[in-house]
Amino acid sequence: MSVPRQGNRDHALRLEDVDLADPSFWTLPRPARLEAFALLRQLDAPARFTSRTGSRTGAGESFYALVKHADVKAASRQPQHFASAPGVTTPEPAAWAKAVFGNSMVNMDGEEHAALRRIISRAFTPRLLAGAEENIRVLARRLVDEVIAERPADFMPSAPSRLPLEVICDLMGIPERYRPEISQQIDHASEYVGVRRQGRARLRIPGRGLRSLARMQLVMAKLARERRRNPTDDLISALVRADVDGQALTSRQLGSFFSLLLVAGVETTRNAIAHGMYLLAHHPEQRALLDSDFDRYIDGAVDEIVRHSTPIIQFRRTVTTACSLGGRTYRPGEKVVLFYASANRDEAVFTDPDVFDITRTPNPHLGYGGGGPHHCIGAHLARLEMKALFGELLTRLDIPATVGDPLLVDSNFDNRVRSLPFSFDRR
Repeated sequence: MSVPRQGNRDHALRLEDVDLADPSFWTLPRPARLEAFALLRQLDAPARFTSRTGSRTGAGESFYALVKHADVKAASRQPQHFASAPGVTTPEPAAWAKAVFGNSMVNMDGEEHAALRRIISRAFTPRLLAGAEENIRVLARRLVDEVIAERPADFMPSAPSRLPLEVICDLMGIPERYRPEISQQIDHASEYVGVRRQGRARLRIPGRGLRSLARMQLVMAKLARERRRNPTDDLISALVRADVDGQALTSRQLGSFFSLLLVAGVETTRNAIAHGMYLLAHHPEQRALLDSDFDRYIDGAVDEIVRHSTPIIQFRRTVTTACSLGGRTYRPGEKVVLFYASANRDEAVFTDPDVFDITRTPNPHLGYGGGGPHHCIGAHLARLEMKALFGELLTRLDIPATVGDPLLVDSNFDNRVRSLPFSFDRR
């Protein structure tokens, strides 16, 4: 089935208005996009969409949209049919970019992915994680001290952005002298994310994001050489000196993994924190419930924030063998896109899915992926960061209902917050 392209309209959203391949769809207000996903979930089988601009071959590229919770979860757990290679993002990474910068673990399958994940998993020792947990609490306290002292009008550049970045850098063992440069390169790379760019980002300077990535890779390569010679008690040392079946990370693999952490560990967490602040400020009954017994409700609150905001909107998969799912049969080479933003609002799984409810149970959201071999390896760390920061913010600040609406980036990849107007009184 193919859904016709979106046109100009002054009427209620209709199925024929929905086109997930049209960049203009992703400039619609978020409620309209969620309404479109609700319409697609009513279909008997996943709809097929074709891009207007096409792929590198010049032909329009098609994909099937998996929008139901059951379908997204099933595809995530069947890598033998739905592969992450050659890439989970749109467009897929170019072969030359993989050769130069290394292939990201999220784009791997089978033993190649399993071997790399084993090295990384073994490096996350209980001692390392225990130290990280204490460090997160200390960082959250210090960053909220700074928020109170500086009173930023925009919440995003402060604690939400700085906590996950500082946690990753501390965990990896990135010296302080490198961190301003890394933060700057992240900003440069993310400036070109989104389907509708603003200001100088509209110029689309070729290779700007790749140049930023290259600079970060150089930093990581230098640190890898240093830690092989003089290891310390940090993640870089553990990764470059790992001995899992005789394997350790090369400098290029280390750089690729660090780049992945900056997206999976920094961007997603900062956006979840921002959405969480907005949701709690605009749902005072939920804020009051969390205040009444923080330790009791914070785990549920974090899960509900992740479900409701869904920081990563979608990942794609490539069909490798003929198979059936969700009422449709797929052929090798076809593309499917897993829309987590839709799966997390599926009426078949979540009662009143548009309602923000920190007591929701069960809450089998797919905010960290749908399970299977690619389930988010940093999910535990992200939860610790959110719990620590919300604990500091909500016990020390009186967050008013006048927290402004977030300015979102028009993106088909992540639910990114560009800015969040913010004011408070001390409690």
